[in-house]
Amino acid sequence: MSKPHWRPARASDLVAISTIAAQIHPDLPESPDVFAEKMRLYPDGCRLLIAGEEVAGYGLAHPWKQHRIPPLNGFLQKLPDDADCLYVHDVAVLPDFRGGAARDYITDIEELARASHITTLALVSVYATRPLWERLGFRPVAADAEARAKLASYGEGATYMLRDLAAT
Repeated sequence: MSKPHWRPARASDLVAISTIAAQIHPDLPESPDVFAEKMRLYPDGCRLLIAGEEVAGYGLAHPWKQHRIPPLNGFLQKLPDDADCLYVHDVAVLPDFRGGAARDYITDIEELARASHITTLALVSVYATRPLWERLGFRPVAADAEARAKLASYGEGATYMLRDLAAT
């Protein structure tokens, strides 16, 4: 079998993305309509991990504002005109296909950010994934009261993190 690789996500991939999301994030459910909106608003940041003929994961990212955590399972409505980061909404990889897939997705998203003259990546780490994101160059950011309230919907231990691309 060939090495898993990321390809652009298509609208026809929505069922696969929703199925993987339900497996990986059973405690953080999101509507397929929320995924569809992200794919419609910023298709360049939406990727599917393919292993042979199998869908093994997905990644979703979009332009956003630093320190403004998007609502979990909420609609964005539109992307900000003055975006100053690419927000990595989710990178979900089935267990049998982990081991570099998230790093490869982040590398792709970093290139996309640089091409768009964006110098920061942002995300919310969930399920004790903070060490993974730290290895990939993200750093935790102290959350103010408003951010803490939004982080609460992401589950216990959720951490807002940034990665400065200008420093790498």
